[in-house]
Amino acid sequence: MMLKVALLVTTLVTLIMKAHAATLPIRILTHNIRYAADPPATGEKPWSTRKQLILNELHYNTLHNPESFICLQEVLNEQLVDIMAGLGDEWAYIGVGRDDGKTKGEYSPIIYRKAVWELVTWQTVWLNENGAVGKKGWDAGSVRILNLGEFKHRQSKKAMVAMSTHFDNAGAISRRESAKIIEKVVANVTSPNSNTSSSTLPFFLAGDLNSETSGEAYKILNNGSSIMQDTKEQAKWLYGDTNTFTDFDDQTKTLIDFVFVGPRGKSDWVLEGYSVLPNKFEDGVYGSDHRAVVVDGLLKI
Repeated sequence: MMLKVALLVTTLVTLIMKAHAATLPIRILTHNIRYAADPPATGEKPWSTRKQLILNELHYNTLHNPESFICLQEVLNEQLVDIMAGLGDEWAYIGVGRDDGKTKGEYSPIIYRKAVWELVTWQTVWLNENGAVGKKGWDAGSVRILNLGEFKHRQSKKAMVAMSTHFDNAGAISRRESAKIIEKVVANVTSPNSNTSSSTLPFFLAGDLNSETSGEAYKILNNGSSIMQDTKEQAKWLYGDTNTFTDFDDQTKTLIDFVFVGPRGKSDWVLEGYSVLPNKFEDGVYGSDHRAVVVDGLLKI
């Protein structure tokens, strides 16, 4: 009897190990880090003070997951230089300044470990009526972009698409139309005819939508017929606060930062954890007016 029990336990352990061996543990961290305002707003510290808080957050939350992706928003060129220098040479990024497609304006970069992920291809999509570089769309107050890349895991050869975006805060039409554009872009870049794989690629979309869950843009991306789904709805474990935007006084709190994965209805992803991190501690200094969102998922190989 004891032998049978031992064999059963061994079999179960083997099956569990095989199941985990057939997946990639991927951590996705998205954070609107607040551009380097000069002068800073009321309650805001200058970037020279805030940058180490952001770097500490990025280091700590990606230290033991080599497959981590970092998606940031509102990053000016000077901030990106600081972040990449602080993270070190093992990291690389994709992205451009939204105003000129080079270095002017805010970036929505995707940062990854180049020894872990091979960058296959990448592009920036301008979210306006015709995709023109540096052009505002519809009723937007600012130029808006989607940054995306196809990556191949060097060890397992698994391919996937990563995306980072930042929707407009002023224009509801811009947010709605941006969501529609992204749906089309995702369907295109993940399809077998458009990527290096023979099947539809798994993907994630991370960023600041400036849309609450009741907003039209969020609903377009997360309705039942959408190609993607909010990770918060799928994660086994939820940790931290609900709201992701706090301003610099905690008086205005909303949930507007999200991570979606897809394709919806497929079995590519198993979402283990979802968390919203604090953006200040006992010293009262805000790293940003947004809180970071961190998602842990297993991507099937």
